[in-house]
Amino acid sequence: MSGRAQLGRMRWAVRGTLALGVAASVAANVLHAQPNPVSQTIAGWPPLALLVTIELISRVPVHRRGLAAVRLVAAAVLAGIAAWVSYWHMVAVVARYGETGAAPYLIPVSVDGLVVVASVCLVELAGRIRAAEQAAAVAVAVVDGPPARGGGGSGGAGARRAAGHVRQGGRRGRGRVRAARSAVAARSGRHGAGIDAG
Repeated sequence: MSGRAQLGRMRWAVRGTLALGVAASVAANVLHAQPNPVSQTIAGWPPLALLVTIELISRVPVHRRGLAAVRLVAAAVLAGIAAWVSYWHMVAVVARYGETGAAPYLIPVSVDGLVVVASVCLVELAGRIRAAEQAAAVAVAVVDGPPARGGGGSGGAGARRAAGHVRQGGRRGRGRVRAARSAVAARSGRHGAGIDAG
């Protein structure tokens, strides 16, 4: 539980970092736009669209490779559009407010780099949290009542169902599946030995 709680806190910290980078990008776009609400809304839209896209990718798992590829390609295209628009807007704004030399061209890179790093971290943390939740489901299924002799009880079935979910989580789940099966077999053996002794 403490591991999942720590991952959850880290995810909120990464979300805050991502929001900071997106806010800087939105501010530069709005400052570059014409001083009217329509122009400012249009200019501020690309970074916000990127933020929503990253949040969706991190929250919604995809179990089909084709759909995952389509989602990644769409996210990459959207990120490229937002980066291109925001970069040149920020270059103009930074130069307008007194920065000279290479600074107007480098400062936007720091903002875009922050957004990229935070996005990757957020997606990775989401995967780790899902893996931890699946491992917890396996543990609950293993200890949920003694299975019948031969492993045919509800506990063994629950463990097998949870292990199936873990297998979908990728390579990290395979070790947990083997551990769940070993635990179920050990509990079945002890239960059978108790029946024979009785």
